[in-house]
Amino acid sequence: MEAVIVAKEEVKPKQGTELSGSQAVLEALIAEKVDTVFGYPGGAIMPIYDALYDYHEQLKHILVRHEQGGIHAAQGYARSSGKVGVVFATSGPGATNLVTGLADAQIDSTPLVCITGQVFAHLLGTDAFQETDVINITAPVTKWNYQVTDAIEIPEVLAKAFYIARSGRPGPVLIDITKNAQLQKFDYQGYCKCDHIRSYRPKPIIRNEFIEEAAKLINAAEKPFVVFGQGVILGKAEKEFKCFIEKSGIPAAWTILGLSALPTEHPLNMGMLGMHGNYGPNVMTNECDVLIAVGMRFDDRVTGRLDKYAKQAKVIHLDIDPSEIDKNVKATVGVWGDCKETLPLLTKLIQSKVYPQWVEKFKNFQQEEETQVIFDELHPDTEQLTMGEVLRVLNELTNGDAIIVTDVGQHQMVACRYAKFNQTRSNVTSGGLGTMGFALPAAIGAKFGAPERTVVAIIGDGGIQMTIQELGTIMQTGINVKILILNNQFLGMVRQWQQLFHDKRYSFVDIASPDYVMVAKGYGIEGNSVKDRALLQPALETMLQHNGSYLLEVMVGKENNVFPMVPQGCSVSEIRLK
Repeated sequence: MEAVIVAKEEVKPKQGTELSGSQAVLEALIAEKVDTVFGYPGGAIMPIYDALYDYHEQLKHILVRHEQGGIHAAQGYARSSGKVGVVFATSGPGATNLVTGLADAQIDSTPLVCITGQVFAHLLGTDAFQETDVINITAPVTKWNYQVTDAIEIPEVLAKAFYIARSGRPGPVLIDITKNAQLQKFDYQGYCKCDHIRSYRPKPIIRNEFIEEAAKLINAAEKPFVVFGQGVILGKAEKEFKCFIEKSGIPAAWTILGLSALPTEHPLNMGMLGMHGNYGPNVMTNECDVLIAVGMRFDDRVTGRLDKYAKQAKVIHLDIDPSEIDKNVKATVGVWGDCKETLPLLTKLIQSKVYPQWVEKFKNFQQEEETQVIFDELHPDTEQLTMGEVLRVLNELTNGDAIIVTDVGQHQMVACRYAKFNQTRSNVTSGGLGTMGFALPAAIGAKFGAPERTVVAIIGDGGIQMTIQELGTIMQTGINVKILILNNQFLGMVRQWQQLFHDKRYSFVDIASPDYVMVAKGYGIEGNSVKDRALLQPALETMLQHNGSYLLEVMVGKENNVFPMVPQGCSVSEIRLK
């Protein structure tokens, strides 16, 4: 049975009421319309948890089994809902266990507010029990962090935290609150949301002259190409982007975090960029005459060798973060601003066109990839199942309407290549950091963020063992998450590299697994394991139709590789089909 939050009449404390710092924290969350908090209690944050006892009808708290699970769950919640994810953790190891998730959220621009407890202010710097300098530890992996030692600061600091986390290019914020500040009573003057901070400009000023220059380049182009990333989703600009694509007639391809911003089956959607992306988008990057980048950062997994990347093209780069423009790829025209605002201005100035011969070249490459790679992956004639065919059957059963949460490895690349999506915010994965162990807790959070949607976590046999304890969170909350383990009995992506580039010297990639079905059963979760093709579709149907969480293990080929592939150190034109 899934956890249900019951609406209660909100009672706001009157201005001038005496509150504790802990109560002020919770009042801030309610004012920011937070409905779900992921966390784990401990000594230094105990006053906040004590206050939460009286607020539990207004704030749903999800007790995770590890703080890393808590922050990944908050990421999944933020990615599926578009809201700010919130995490509680105690001091010392509780706070340091958040660091991986903070780094993941920072590089993937996920809005989070993390609240950590800290030892009493007079003990700071004394190496007190469970004291760590969380501010200096987390400074490189947060958009902003701050330590509160006086309760009076709490309303203003948390207002800033939410504003910074969600505005401009989103990111994680950490607020560390000493125990004395949590306990301290003060004259509460109410909560005022923040909408401005001096010296902080979340959106750069749009410069019309650059939009005009970009439009001229696009209108004169003969072989234009659009590459788009998560900035389209974060800016809630999917409609604006689709209008731009359809008026311009320009073929487009996505980074893995941009996946689902444009429906998979859209006729101008040419597929995935990057190391394991589609053949056409990679090769055509080095053939286009104008490259239009929207809300993406030219990550090395997308560009391959920078000195051989799109050197023939004039580059137009639209981004909300000015620091990304010219960082990796020199732009001919840099268009600063939120793409929800800049895309309509650009669309207005461009000519309505079609490029049938240019688009046909993409389709020819797609057909070649289909013949040499995709058909055998989705319809293998081998005895062993492939990851691709599992995705094919899953697509047929979900009709592209599910949220797919992937871990990191071969299964991630296969899922991103072959999963079908009809709506935005459907692909949740660890992109920039590549965090194994991400998927299970992120899927829990994604389901809380979008309770009406089917959520399927696709995980490898390596990643599942990193955060398998979060099955306990599923057990306790009754949340309905479908867990699909693709088990190739290897750390598959590392093994693939060792096979291709290290003479098959398989060094410590042969990983043993427990009986996942029995483990799930120990947590009260039904499950099954299949390896026969005839049983695959019925097993997936059972998983999806089951009332509640379900774990399905599918045994796949041990040494299957993910292709195409751009080898490290090569240009995107050197992509290998086999």
